[in-house]
Amino acid sequence: MEERIRYLLRQYENSKCSHEELEELFYYIRNARNSETPLKRMVRRIYDDIRKSHPSFTYVDENGRLTLTEPDQVNVSTGKETMLKKKIKGPVLVVLLVAVLMTSAALWLMRKDKFGRNSSHHNSTIALTKKFSERSEQKYLLLPDSTEVWLNAASSLEFPDEFNSRRREVLLDGEAFFKVKHAANSPFIIHTGKVSAIVLGTTFNIKAYPGQKDVIISVGQGKVNVKYNQNIVATLTEGQQVKINNAEEKVAERNIAVSKVAAWRQGDMIYDDEVFADVSADLERIYNVNIDIASKEVQQLSISASFKKDIGVSQALLILCGLTDTKLHYEDHKFVIR
Repeated sequence: MEERIRYLLRQYENSKCSHEELEELFYYIRNARNSETPLKRMVRRIYDDIRKSHPSFTYVDENGRLTLTEPDQVNVSTGKETMLKKKIKGPVLVVLLVAVLMTSAALWLMRKDKFGRNSSHHNSTIALTKKFSERSEQKYLLLPDSTEVWLNAASSLEFPDEFNSRRREVLLDGEAFFKVKHAANSPFIIHTGKVSAIVLGTTFNIKAYPGQKDVIISVGQGKVNVKYNQNIVATLTEGQQVKINNAEEKVAERNIAVSKVAAWRQGDMIYDDEVFADVSADLERIYNVNIDIASKEVQQLSISASFKKDIGVSQALLILCGLTDTKLHYEDHKFVIR
């Protein structure tokens, strides 16, 4: 993981991050901010190493000002005044690095025409808002067009302050349930990695966490067109679900009970033919814990299970261990499955 984070920071530093790499870097930094000390120290150490050879590496000060020079002794122009800034202290470094990345991503997206297509109007910019939910947190959002969104744990949604009259587009990282305000001449489009969902007025759920094997889209009402790499791969209606395997580019459709669409909102945790590693990652986000599955073979076991969130993480893991013939241990402030 350390080498991967170092690589992503180098890509960011050299302005070479792809959209997917930028999303992955957000994921690591957010979790470093919220996790136990080891990951936080790792990110801080890598960041400090880069600053040793590149002292001009961008950072954001305590007041949210973007600073482009060495933070020990720096003049920050505010248009009307110049202020002397103090060196950033270690405890706030990770939080400030998150702010840098969010600022950079916003500027990067502003140079695109609606999340990824090259703009023919290079002078135009789009004011963007990004909302996050933390681990073990769910968040409700009301978008500018009155579309309602419920973010699941450790997720983010990026959207413009005002939607285009011809189309409404947002960028999702994680899981969310959408209740889209109907607008016949303005489709609502959700982008998440290589997958896009296009609707007019619909209720549906998208689960697309970084590193997750499948992107899962489930429809509660209406119709959803699903694209993968700009090609339509499924058209879903009420009570239908599609799983898109990112690695193998496989698409699988099936029917589900409408009550299971976004069941997480009612505290129901439902997994149907999902790999143990993805289920484990889900529990980490929901309960704000760390889980280690020792065997790679066990990580790839297929899981089908359901239980209530309020049973707690220990009981949930015991159920999963019973299904996979493994044992649960608690070591060094984390759950270990062997």
